[in-house]
Parts: sequence; structure tokens; C-alpha cells
Amino acid sequence: MNDIAEAIMNAAERRIRDAGYNGFSFREIAADVGVKSSSVHYHFPTKERLAAAVARRYTERFQAAVIAECEAGADTAEAWKRVFRRTIVEDGQTCLCGALGAAARDLPQEVAVEVKRFFTSGIEMLTDGGIERGNAIKLFATLEGAMLVANTLGDTGAFDEAMAAAR
Repeated sequence: MNDIAEAIMNAAERRIRDAGYNGFSFREIAADVGVKSSSVHYHFPTKERLAAAVARRYTERFQAAVIAECEAGADTAEAWKRVFRRTIVEDGQTCLCGALGAAARDLPQEVAVEVKRFFTSGIEMLTDGGIERGNAIKLFATLEGAMLVANTLGDTGAFDEAMAAAR
């Protein structure tokens, strides 16, 4: 992927995390990147393709971070907690797929598929790591919910409070 396409995806990711799928336009992305709107369309012919590509990339990066935590010695649940925590506390961002997932029924099919993949593959990674499916879903929901509460309150410490209460 070239630098312009990467910059377009970065700008789209920031806007999606801030305002959801409907919170950006190609014109805004072009202005963010410093290119013409036609350049955004050249790399991503539709808004659906751009958002799907951003969600796919996010899933891959997130899962790579979880795998790195496991390889560093964390158990599966702790690895997921660390990556979610780093996202909200250290990076000051919400989960991209969580933000999109809140409106999953209203997303275009191509985007909804990628968002669903984040959730289903995450649950599969947790179960593959030895966590019973019901507990994996509970942990995933708790992580997403704790992030949502922390973001809404503007208090990243709420994430840690929610995780401590969930034990």
C-alpha cells in the first residue's frame, strides 16, 4: 500500500473513531490528507470500501498486538485486557470496530462483514486460548463496554474500575 492510501486510511480511522461511519466524507478525508477528493476515490472507489479496508486493517493490527502480548508471556485474557487498555488509556482512542459495531445494523454490508469479523475472530482467539465460549463473549463484551463507559465519561480510569469490578 502506498503512502497516500495509508494516509487516507489513517484519516478515515480517526474520523470513524470520533464520529462513526456517517461521521466522515471523502471531501473531509481529502482535506485531512492534503489531496484532492478524486485521489481518495482513486484509492478507495466507495466509502464502503474505505471503511471496510480500515476495519480489516484495524482487526489485523489489534490481533497482532494481542499475539505479541501472548508471546511476551501474558495469558489470553490478560493479553486482550492489555491491548484494550492500551487503546483507551495510553492511546486515548476507542475501539474502531466497537464504534462501528454500535450501528452494525445500519452499516453497508461490506463494512458490517469486517466489523463482525473483528468480534467473531476475537471470540475465537479467546476460546482458542482456553476460555470457554460463554466466558469469552462475556470478557469481550466487558472490554468493549468498559471502553465505551471510559470514553463517554472522559475518564480512562473508568476502564480500570470496570475491569476490576468484573473479576
